Amino acid sequence: MDAVTDFLGKRNNALELNPPNANYNLTTHGSDWLWAVFSVMALSAIVLLVLGHTTRPVGERAFHELAAALCATASIAYFAMASDLGATPVQVEWVRGAANGGYPVPYRQVWYARYIDWTITTPMLLLELLLTTGLPLSQLFIIIFMDLVMIETGLIGSLVVSRYKWGFFTFGCAALIFIWYMLLVPARASAARLGTGFSRAYLTSTSILSFLWLLYPIAWGLCEGGNVISVDSEMVFYGVLDILAKPVFSFVHILAISHLDYARLGLSSSKVSDGAHQGLLSPEKVNGSTVATPRASTATGITGNDGVAGDGHRFHAAAPGTTTTPQTAERAV
Repeated sequence: MDAVTDFLGKRNNALELNPPNANYNLTTHGSDWLWAVFSVMALSAIVLLVLGHTTRPVGERAFHELAAALCATASIAYFAMASDLGATPVQVEWVRGAANGGYPVPYRQVWYARYIDWTITTPMLLLELLLTTGLPLSQLFIIIFMDLVMIETGLIGSLVVSRYKWGFFTFGCAALIFIWYMLLVPARASAARLGTGFSRAYLTSTSILSFLWLLYPIAWGLCEGGNVISVDSEMVFYGVLDILAKPVFSFVHILAISHLDYARLGLSSSKVSDGAHQGLLSPEKVNGSTVATPRASTATGITGNDGVAGDGHRFHAAAPGTTTTPQTAERAV
């Protein structure tokens, strides 16, 4: 019992094991918050994965698994940041208050772990959203490319010491505006062509994500860009945004499309898996190898085992389990 009490009573000593590397730095309170966000992300990943495997058949779990993967990725990033890892000191452009701690040149922790997370998870978020629209692949590719431009220019800008960082910030904002346009115009029109249900679900989801992404440049300007708020406040700002934009958004989006016909999206992995899923193929051993062969047709309009070929010739379909040779096929014509 004493061992359990000691374990539960242990305080967060991450900053003792991994001391801060800048004078504008994370504190234990900020680390505590990051551990909480890590727990939310990890639990959400598990719940989404379980929901996908218990509520959807194979071939219809893409949205659950994308959401679980991005939450799992975010949990790793938050584990690193809660441990005071994944940051590098960068000289600040503006000194705010008396936080320089006596250092001749003040430095702020910039969390590259966050940008690694975003590089992986934001394309997944866009896929999770845009796969419900039937948008052409060419447009999907350019949206994801501009998303990566947005993230990488944000990272470069956060590492630049001079005011040139705001040039990279501008590039990132331009990429975000392009993404907004694609989400709200071509993608919305494409979703409308799939029907009212898809259009309504997409409009709900894209409105939520577009609004949340609007807040990220504001956070950047207040945190690593302008050094206006403390690192702990930065963690709260980004943490709340990430929880809303990842697990909360994913649950809302999956719920919004749960009653829709996934087959209309054409997300099955291959034609063979489509046929197997519909019960049209059965395995058969040929020369020691397993191959897929058509089962007896369930189509109507053919009497008995006879049929008419496309050129007007009659043919006789072999009974299941029998072999048709070229000679018997020729006699049947």
